Amino acid sequence: MKSRRILSFTVLKLCVAAVVAVGSAAPQAIADMAPAQQTVQQTDRLIVKYKDSIPAGKEAAKVAPISDTRQAMIDRSGQQFGVRLQVLHSIATGAHVFKLDRKMPLDQVRALAADLMARDPQVEYAEPDRIMKALFIPNDPLFDEQWHYFEPIGGLDLPAAWDTSTGDGINVAVVDTGYRPHVDLAGQILQGYDFISDPFMANDGGGRDSDATDPGDWTLAGQCGPGAPAQDQNSSWHGTHVTGTIAALTNNSIGVAGVAFDAKIVPVRVLGRCGGYTSDIADGIIWASGGTVSGVPANANTAQVINMSLGGSGPCDSTTQNAINSALSRSTIVVVAAGNSNADASNTTPASCAGVITVGATNRSGSKASYSNFGVMVALAAPGGDSGTGEGVLSTFNTGLTTPGADTYAFDIGTSMATPHVSGTVALMLSVNPYLNPAEVASLLKSSARPFPGTCYQCGAGIVDAAAAVAAVTSTLPPTRNEVEPNNSMATANSVTASGTVVYGTRPPPSPGP
Repeated sequence: MKSRRILSFTVLKLCVAAVVAVGSAAPQAIADMAPAQQTVQQTDRLIVKYKDSIPAGKEAAKVAPISDTRQAMIDRSGQQFGVRLQVLHSIATGAHVFKLDRKMPLDQVRALAADLMARDPQVEYAEPDRIMKALFIPNDPLFDEQWHYFEPIGGLDLPAAWDTSTGDGINVAVVDTGYRPHVDLAGQILQGYDFISDPFMANDGGGRDSDATDPGDWTLAGQCGPGAPAQDQNSSWHGTHVTGTIAALTNNSIGVAGVAFDAKIVPVRVLGRCGGYTSDIADGIIWASGGTVSGVPANANTAQVINMSLGGSGPCDSTTQNAINSALSRSTIVVVAAGNSNADASNTTPASCAGVITVGATNRSGSKASYSNFGVMVALAAPGGDSGTGEGVLSTFNTGLTTPGADTYAFDIGTSMATPHVSGTVALMLSVNPYLNPAEVASLLKSSARPFPGTCYQCGAGIVDAAAAVAAVTSTLPPTRNEVEPNNSMATANSVTASGTVVYGTRPPPSPGP
């Protein structure tokens, strides 16, 4: 989806200087990168509140005694998980804090808590005594200008999401103009493919090939048809900007941050000079999701998420819908831009296609961006920016006007910029639970979206909230527990009290033959 670019040349010059200055030191900076995952995923404490305990009010809390009967049930629960529990102290809520004799993963402590509650009906609640840390804030020097990530009114609430997920293990296909190699994308790009079949559009000397880098998509007046204007005689570097929003390296002391910075990008080049053909885009969608395209090598890096910040006028056509259906059949989530015509998205493709997550754009105040399409096809909105200095979305870019130049960063606005915010959030969600299907992802995104703080008519369920979306996924995970019964015996079988519980165990070695 073509966006309108706002370039702050003062910022660009500073950014170029910064990239040149750190260029030789970049590998060391990346090597010294601090871990991004800040949540402590283990604990050695359990909080237990009994029904006959009274929280503190004007008087101190009255904490229920641990009778021999209660202690026996506590001991039995501990035995089930191979751990001993000892009362450490009580707190003002009236709860006891139990010390475990070793640290355990949080999901196992939750399972222990559930087991204790099932054994003792006098337990009001039991839960892990989690270890909290300061929210992760990356050291990327331009992060402070990425308002769309952290501002409470119009932003994504990303720092809180990063404490649970960073997108590790997820591939996101960017079906766009390709990409430019960039210091802030080093190591983030997997093998992609160039699906542009028309040599003029491809602008790289040929048709389809395995090189998904972007040579530039600039045009002169009339090149895209009689009366067609020039594209400012500039290249858009559109795919590079979208890619940076999703997965720019983060906490590397360089440039900007990405929404899902531990995810990887599969570049699928379908747009060049004057745009791209529907047939090429359809092949790109199918290939990205792991489908077979005649004459094209199999995709070794199947994408769980497809980002399409592109579109055209008219309702969804059969070719595009069939390609999307193909991707959905492989459980690939397809996220698309609503369009930039300030019109009903039902008259835009692929925004009006079935099964996609259509994204509108909001501005810094949380209202509908002036250009954003709207309507019943829009699932939710995300920061896309609006006119005004510093009001756009800041991401990776290139200084070249026609042919590629140096690495830089730029502000852009459009539903094209809003869409990768959602795609990145989906990557965060799938990193927590990779088994979510497209319908489940769409439902969780909408139910966890933040209400619009401003005016946004027919903009969907709200503004995407990355932290709430990741939390919603976490709450749907099945309970887990470890097997502790002796192998080859049913005498002391584990009790499983919650439906859908995943039990982790070991299979004994086979008995030796005669």
